Amino acid sequence: MSKQVVGLKLGASRLTAARLTVNGSVELVQVAEAPLPRGVIAGGEVRDVPALAAALKEFFKKHKLPRRNVRVGVANNRIGVRTIEVAGIDDPKQLGNAVRFRAQEVLPIPIDEAVLDFQVLSEGVDAEGVVTRRVLLVVAYRDLVAGYTEACRQAGLRLAGVDLEAFALLRALTSGEAESSAVGRSALVAVSIGADRSILAVSDGFTCEFTRVLDWGGNALTVAVSRALELELDEAERVKIELALESEAVPEGLTPERAVQGREALQLALKGFGRELLSSLQFYQGQPDSLGIREIVLAGGTAQLTGLAAELQRLVGVPVRIGDPLVGVAVGKKLKGGTPNPSHTVPIGLGMAS
Repeated sequence: MSKQVVGLKLGASRLTAARLTVNGSVELVQVAEAPLPRGVIAGGEVRDVPALAAALKEFFKKHKLPRRNVRVGVANNRIGVRTIEVAGIDDPKQLGNAVRFRAQEVLPIPIDEAVLDFQVLSEGVDAEGVVTRRVLLVVAYRDLVAGYTEACRQAGLRLAGVDLEAFALLRALTSGEAESSAVGRSALVAVSIGADRSILAVSDGFTCEFTRVLDWGGNALTVAVSRALELELDEAERVKIELALESEAVPEGLTPERAVQGREALQLALKGFGRELLSSLQFYQGQPDSLGIREIVLAGGTAQLTGLAAELQRLVGVPVRIGDPLVGVAVGKKLKGGTPNPSHTVPIGLGMAS
């Protein structure tokens, strides 16, 4: 029997949803998005629960989205992700207790203030015949998750789950097959660039090896154009899109000289993001058993800025491309809401979890 799931991304400036039908395979049947007032969500945390609830209620009503089986994504550096080994335990309940005990050792979050989830990645037997399990552990501060769940409750939504946006990002962009190179396995790095922040997730093709939230988003480019050309932010946003990074276009209202000045401001602002990416990748590769970087795949609304991928590739020195949010799903014949784009990647990945 098929069921419908709504993946819901709650960003700093937008609500974005994907409705999928799950029946053995996964089919995308609707996408939807709407602006969200500034300050309702900031830094990956809900600052105004009633305002978010009201926005969600209107959003679901306007787009006629199902209010059941909604999966919400969260992204915040107050969420800890680790891979641990647990040995010698067969009973599922005892395994849960053992994971919670280990969580206190490896994560900097007091367990009594946390929400914990885990997934067994693999099982094996060591040299002494003891069963060992490789476990992916996720722990988040309870108050962080509660802001999202309470807003959804007030909006009349029934949650099927709360998921890490990094996991949803990888779910949507990877095929589930580890790739090999001439020197062995390599890692795919997925980066979703939002308005205020970006999510970085590293995958070996099967699981999330590393994730981090970067305090940099597309608004940094808008602000750079605004300051360089002395424009209001709304006007700077329009000019940013028309300028692009690989173009000689002259947006309406600008002289060719000012267009060059604006584009140089974009390139300078992007260098800061390039440095953050490099720093995060170097940190990952400093970890035991890390993999070589195969490529960086971009998602999120800012990924659609013309020339962004090529400019990042030049800055980081790793192949960069725009990801296909539909690589893991079929598309319904009567898809509602327009053509899916990189900004729908995380909502699609959230819906694929069921």
